[in-house]
Amino acid sequence: MTDKQQLRLNIDKIHTTKLGEIRIQKNLKLKEDAICYCKEIITNERTNIYKQGKNWYCELDNVRVTINAYSYTIITAHMMKYKD
Repeated sequence: MTDKQQLRLNIDKIHTTKLGEIRIQKNLKLKEDAICYCKEIITNERTNIYKQGKNWYCELDNVRVTINAYSYTIITAHMMKYKD
C-alpha cells in the first residue's frame, strides 16, 4: 500500500487541535473550515503525498499540509515559498 492510499483510507481520523485550526486558517488566510480544506487537498488526485519520518506531507499547488503519521493530527499547513 502506498503512503497516499494509507492516508486516504484513514481520512476520517484526520483532525487538529483548536489552536492548530486557528494556525492553519491564519497561515492560509482561510475563512472556511480548516480541516475540510485540508481533507480536500488530501483527496485531490493531483496532490503529492509522501511520508518522511513521523509525518506525512501533502503538497498541492503552493500549499503543504503536514500530518502526524501516527495520530493523524494536522500539525500545520502553509504556503510554500519557491526560489527563482
